[in-house]
Amino acid sequence: MTTVQQRKPLGEALIEKGLLTQEHLNRGLEENKKTGMPLRKVLVRLGYVDEEAIVNFFMEQTKVRRVELKKIEIDPAVVKLVPETLARKYEVLAIEKKGDTLVLAMINPLDIKAIDEIQLKTGFIVEPVVMTELEIQDAFIQFFGLSTDLKDLIETIDEAYEIKEAPMDADEEGVDLAALQGLAQEAPTVKMVNYLLMQAIKEDASDIHIEPGKDRLRIRFRVEGVLKEVSSPPRKYQDAIISRVKILSGLDIAERRLPQDGRYRVRVGEKEIDMRVSSLPTVDGENVVIRLLYTSMALPKISELGFPEDYGRAFDRLIHASHGIFLVTGPTGSGKTTTLYCALHVINSIDKNIITVEDPVEYRLNLIRQVQVNPKAGLTFAAGLRSILRQDPNIVMVGEIRDKETVEIAIQAALTGHLVLSTLHTNDAAASISRLIDMGAEPYLIASSVLGVLAQRLVREICPECKESYEANPSLLMDLGMTPPSSEEKVIFYRGKGCPNCKDTGYKGRTGIFELMLMDERIRGLTIAKVPADEIKKAAIAGGMRTLREEGINQARKGITTVEEVLRVTQIG
Repeated sequence: MTTVQQRKPLGEALIEKGLLTQEHLNRGLEENKKTGMPLRKVLVRLGYVDEEAIVNFFMEQTKVRRVELKKIEIDPAVVKLVPETLARKYEVLAIEKKGDTLVLAMINPLDIKAIDEIQLKTGFIVEPVVMTELEIQDAFIQFFGLSTDLKDLIETIDEAYEIKEAPMDADEEGVDLAALQGLAQEAPTVKMVNYLLMQAIKEDASDIHIEPGKDRLRIRFRVEGVLKEVSSPPRKYQDAIISRVKILSGLDIAERRLPQDGRYRVRVGEKEIDMRVSSLPTVDGENVVIRLLYTSMALPKISELGFPEDYGRAFDRLIHASHGIFLVTGPTGSGKTTTLYCALHVINSIDKNIITVEDPVEYRLNLIRQVQVNPKAGLTFAAGLRSILRQDPNIVMVGEIRDKETVEIAIQAALTGHLVLSTLHTNDAAASISRLIDMGAEPYLIASSVLGVLAQRLVREICPECKESYEANPSLLMDLGMTPPSSEEKVIFYRGKGCPNCKDTGYKGRTGIFELMLMDERIRGLTIAKVPADEIKKAAIAGGMRTLREEGINQARKGITTVEEVLRVTQIG
């Protein structure tokens, strides 16, 4: 095996060679922290360096050789010595077998974890070589390929139609729209789009990304909060697929220069799925994202959300209050709406009038009057909330507080005897106070009306079939903000090794981590004084609040999730 050790950081090496500026490196590092994407990928995605510069860096640092996909012949049997799930996980490709040595093409030959795991799984000694990301992704299509079903569909289209490469420029004129519309409505194209939707639904994906690139069409699914690439049709089918999706969602296929939004609904067996479609023109064509909302899915019980015992009791008290505002905060996809739906399910009864105004209505609940916003018709959150208050409600749920008008009406509703549940987009519980003030709400009214704020994130749970424990090293504890224990003590965490049950990811399912800030007298005083969010957070912690990071570490120590997941969803900056 070739021993590889990094001698110089990537950014520093690229700056020395004049291939990267310090400003671009700083931006890349910020994006790296925000997204968790490797720095090498961030720099390429942002256009600061090209892939060959990254390849040259790894060649210099590791002294391994460069391999070009187009210049070598690869035995498919050798490729399959590394399971597809493992190859895709680490973006590697087995290209040659020499006795007990396996030559492994890698984007990052410094990835010791990948080398060790593949040696363990295959029994071969790994010899790493360097290949670009695009070459490896193309090889995945070549050797792992599309599914048999999708291959058959493509062959059907090829036999029935002459399909040319999609235009490289989204502004290109002369597109035959009549032909494109006809192709999008034909059975083979319909089947291809249906196939992609079925695959996404089968994997419980929350989003489908259809991403035209310079050289190929990429399809990605967001599963359990993480994007993963799946087998994609060749680029020449780009226009047919995108046009089909636009037709289904009521978008204008002739409009290729402006963003559009649409929706449609499908039923698959017992599942009813709302599809929210967004198109965005890019230099390589229209980028389309489909959000899948499983409207008929059963709600989890509050006990299944992941609350620690004391937070669960406090949450129950808050949602049974007679009046006031209770907020759930976090980024998109953190499970805020599901938490509020669970609360509504618990407090729903024949003696209460509960009305919601949402965008979109994700779950249908008996007895509860649910209103879908329609901005084009003038039905905004503020307008809907104002009308709801004339309907004699006990409890009101507002999908999101976005503007001054909505927050003012919500506060007045809370002060006049209504319980108002809503969401905000902030990073933690304390920041919600500053956010409300920034919207124009008076601090003394916030202090009088808000009962508490719950911040939350979703983390992937460790697969129970392949869970293993390990002792945390001091550097990991420092990354987590923990004090390293004495030499006699051990801190034990857990991880998933990867198995068929979890498709070699090490994860199965998701749960929540939470930060609950209750509005006591001290925090009300700080709110009226308009102190910064950091001061409010310190006061809440002094009063017993545990931060998202602390709660995540508690879950990791119990073996529910991994420290990597905790760092991924609580990383700041």
